[in-house]
Amino acid sequence: MSPASVDPVPVSRGERVPPHSEDAERGVLGSILLDASRVMDLCIEGQLTAESFYLTPHRVLYEVVYEMSRRGDTIDALTVTERLRNLDRLDRVGGAAAVDQLIDSTPTSAHAEYYIDIVRQKHLLRSILSCVRDVEAECFRSPESADHILGQAEQSLLSIAESRHGLVGSWDQAIKDTMAHVEHVLNGGKVLSGIPTGFRNLDDIILGMRPGEMIVLAARPSMGKTSLAMNIVENVVLGKGDRTPRPVGVFSLEMSRESLALRMLCCHAGVSAFRLAKGFVSRANHGKLVQAVSVLSKAQICLDDTGGLDIMDLRARARRMMKKHQIQLIVVDYLQMLHAREAAAQGRQLETASISGNLKSLAKELKVPVLVLSQLSRAPEQRTGGQPGRPKLSDLRDSGAIEQDADVVCLMRRPRMYPEDDEHEDLTLAIVDVAKHRNGPTGEVRLNFDDEFTRFTDRAHGVDAAAAPPPEVVEEQMGMETT
Repeated sequence: MSPASVDPVPVSRGERVPPHSEDAERGVLGSILLDASRVMDLCIEGQLTAESFYLTPHRVLYEVVYEMSRRGDTIDALTVTERLRNLDRLDRVGGAAAVDQLIDSTPTSAHAEYYIDIVRQKHLLRSILSCVRDVEAECFRSPESADHILGQAEQSLLSIAESRHGLVGSWDQAIKDTMAHVEHVLNGGKVLSGIPTGFRNLDDIILGMRPGEMIVLAARPSMGKTSLAMNIVENVVLGKGDRTPRPVGVFSLEMSRESLALRMLCCHAGVSAFRLAKGFVSRANHGKLVQAVSVLSKAQICLDDTGGLDIMDLRARARRMMKKHQIQLIVVDYLQMLHAREAAAQGRQLETASISGNLKSLAKELKVPVLVLSQLSRAPEQRTGGQPGRPKLSDLRDSGAIEQDADVVCLMRRPRMYPEDDEHEDLTLAIVDVAKHRNGPTGEVRLNFDDEFTRFTDRAHGVDAAAAPPPEVVEEQMGMETT
């Protein structure tokens, strides 16, 4: 279902006529004939198309003058009439007399903006009616679930809503806003431009998760990508990075609500989930769990653990989350478990490309960062040479569109999983390679991973031996401190 335009149809007795204003349509066309250079710009800025006009003669005439404007032709009553005659469309608009009458019935082109707004509003009303009729028809004949139909209806109505505003923003305001941010930084304000992940080493590179961005965290199975994502969620909802708690929406297509809650509870409390499942809980650990419950129960996490979601269903649920809870971050675990019904018949690669594009559109639509977990192919495990197990952007599974759509791509690996790796003996080392960063540098981030508590922490220079900087760097830093 799409907000397609409504063609004029014969109206039977007792049936209501679709919303339109013949006088406003004549006013727009007459204003174009009087002052084409100015009014056509206003029409294009107001996103007027031929479908915006309800009456067929008006549609035909606007289509012709729009094409003439695009080609740079002179537009007046004489040139338009001649063009219509050459295209054999003059009779469809009522002849040359009808064109002249448009000018006679328009007192001035100064009110063109007012006429354009009326035509546009009536077109929006017809589009809404068309969308509602399609939804009604789907409810009666479609075998799809009610949730699926609702998601399509929301998407169709949202598409209409997005067309209400022009695409051209104020460049002057954009420059002023940017300079205000620069002055804030120069005056000692925080440099971080996005939501902090809570991991200083990672935030130093990506500068936080920025609104409208799609951040992909990819790894092979059992590397801890879900654990890292949930650690980030915990940091965001508790305000660890900047002491500003924020609500987060989580779509878990792989793990259940109970499993995620248990993992986060044990991680925050520092209690082994495995030992807890076997019944080994000391009084001290019980106290830690009780304290963790008091903290996490106040966290604003909207969790949806529905499996096998269609991407359009996910977008509809995300919009409802935003409307109800004003979420500021969305986490999807994970991309390859989503489906796209409309592209399923075209193969998995194109289906994944559709899913990836929709997730990027979701980030821009809701103006929040979307953290998407993704699987990698087996290529890192089959790779030989000096760096076994090291993933590349080309290893993203199912489609290269993921790499293209993402603003940031983080590839995670744990050297201990690969015996051939030079750092195999470092049991806690986890490396997050920021392989793509649309708005900044790339590079590797070294973290500690405690497998027992599924907890990631920053790896600090001089504290963790494996992450200690070379001696010449230490000497340089000491020399700078002395000076």
